[in-house]
Amino acid sequence: MTAHVVLLCGPSGSGKTRIATHSGLPVFRLDDFYKDGDDPSMPYSDELGIPDWDDVGTWHGDRAVEALVALCQDGRVEVPSYDIGRSRAVGTSVFDRGDAPAVVAEGVFAAEIIEGCRERGVLADAVVLRRAPWKNFVRRFARDLAERRKPPGTLWRRGHRLMREEPHLVAVATAKGCRPIDARGLEQLLSHLATSVGTR
Repeated sequence: MTAHVVLLCGPSGSGKTRIATHSGLPVFRLDDFYKDGDDPSMPYSDELGIPDWDDVGTWHGDRAVEALVALCQDGRVEVPSYDIGRSRAVGTSVFDRGDAPAVVAEGVFAAEIIEGCRERGVLADAVVLRRAPWKNFVRRFARDLAERRKPPGTLWRRGHRLMREEPHLVAVATAKGCRPIDARGLEQLLSHLATSVGTR
């Protein structure tokens, strides 16, 4: 392997993408591996009346692992381009990590592929970002409205549900092998990896 992966998970709206992007490391979007909304295996939320996007059954974790392994080995890989508003992949793109020694793979379900990445020899670290749930609610709602991800009423109801579930989400990620980390700690970790010649 010529590069390794930092798996970064945390509640939606916690700032994972922003912090990872500012680190200077390539940021691999695990959300691009969601299933299409009309996939018959999609779990459904009766409460919201839409597929349950917070259920790991909506996601192709095995494909994400294969793509990360290829990226670490070859330096580039073709990945799907997922449109959340349309609930489907709308094409593909080539992800190129250049000469970066590490890649940040971020997404809500990152903890689900810790073992897969470890078994394939590409895991550098796995962390879960832990921040105040009410602040995550505000950031998430503003972002989702701006991007028109779903109707406002759906975003409001889903946001409140996610805020209630955040402590459990962080606990589950920790149990699966993630280290809880705050925003300052995450910035320091990624800054160190971005300037190092290798990863641990």
